[in-house]
Amino acid sequence: MHIAEGYLPPLHAAAWTVAAAPFVVHGCRALVRQVRADPESKLLLGAAGAFTFVLSALKLPSVTGSCSHPTGTGLGAILFKPPIMSVLGCIVLFFQAVILAHGGLTTLGANTFSMAIVGPWIGYGVYALLRKLGSGQEVAVFFAAALADLSTYCVTSVQLALAFPDTDSGVLGAALKFGSIFAVTQIPLAISEGLLTVLVMRLLIKTSPGELSRLGVVGDPVRGTRAPAAGLGR
Repeated sequence: MHIAEGYLPPLHAAAWTVAAAPFVVHGCRALVRQVRADPESKLLLGAAGAFTFVLSALKLPSVTGSCSHPTGTGLGAILFKPPIMSVLGCIVLFFQAVILAHGGLTTLGANTFSMAIVGPWIGYGVYALLRKLGSGQEVAVFFAAALADLSTYCVTSVQLALAFPDTDSGVLGAALKFGSIFAVTQIPLAISEGLLTVLVMRLLIKTSPGELSRLGVVGDPVRGTRAPAAGLGR
């Protein structure tokens, strides 16, 4: 992640675009509903997109000449749910490809599927499960952000393995090789992203408790109560 322009065979690039398209279309509808229902959430939507753009634009050297970076999608998935994050992530990836030459237009579908679809769904699923089990919010936020990051690279490893299977061990062997390359830098990056996301969530609870309450992230969105800022509560 990001898979570079022209790196995937045309059929693979087209297939991942087709796979990602329904999620992005559904996310566009969810985004329109969100803005109509709560126009004041536009600033928070922009902040979630900017957080993803900045983190996923960082390039840190990995082994064999590749690079790794955080994804930043866990925060948006927690705040606005995965469908909306699929749109924000796709927009981020598009502008990174056009402005920064980071990723590509032919690989936009594949990159969107891994970073803007699978990552947010895994992250939000982990967050919702931990909260249901009674976990504190900080713990849930940390694991959501960290696993959204790691799952993105797992999917990217599979995407590359499907396009370039190992001559001896096939797709599975290639996936393990690609995954081991990313794991060297991605595991500590995922931990760092989890910690950073916890700090950002603390800041949002202190500065925008009303918006988070309306989104149902803290407190009771029906009665407008707030969760205490210290420790993020439960």
